[in-house]
Amino acid sequence: MRMRSFVLALALLPLTAMAQDSATGRWKTIDDETGKPKSIVEITEAADGTLYGKVAEILQSDRGPDPTCDKCSGANKGKPIEGMTILWDLKPDGEDAWSGGTILDPAKGKTYKSKAKLIDANRLGVSGCVAFICREQVWQRE
Repeated sequence: MRMRSFVLALALLPLTAMAQDSATGRWKTIDDETGKPKSIVEITEAADGTLYGKVAEILQSDRGPDPTCDKCSGANKGKPIEGMTILWDLKPDGEDAWSGGTILDPAKGKTYKSKAKLIDANRLGVSGCVAFICREQVWQRE
């Protein structure tokens, strides 16, 4: 019985390694100004390869434990940030890269053009861009 479990675990090893080379999963966002962790974003992939990211957990906020998107407009105005989709429509753009998406900065209530690149299995570079000026954060796999 132990041998069968070992063989099964060994057979699944390549799948585990392959899953780590994807942007899907839970990522700890790191504030590029303070260097402190802010939240956990869970990234999922749609059937067409497009990525979406939702705030799964708030780790640190200057506005208390349950901040809302007070500066947002439209449907997100006044909604809790935890559970909010902040990254959407990122499309595959080469190996381990995505672009053409949108990212929301809930603290400022603004959206930006977005792109992402898997730096390695445990780091994801996520950028928000206005025209040709981009600001990148490096998120860490949880």
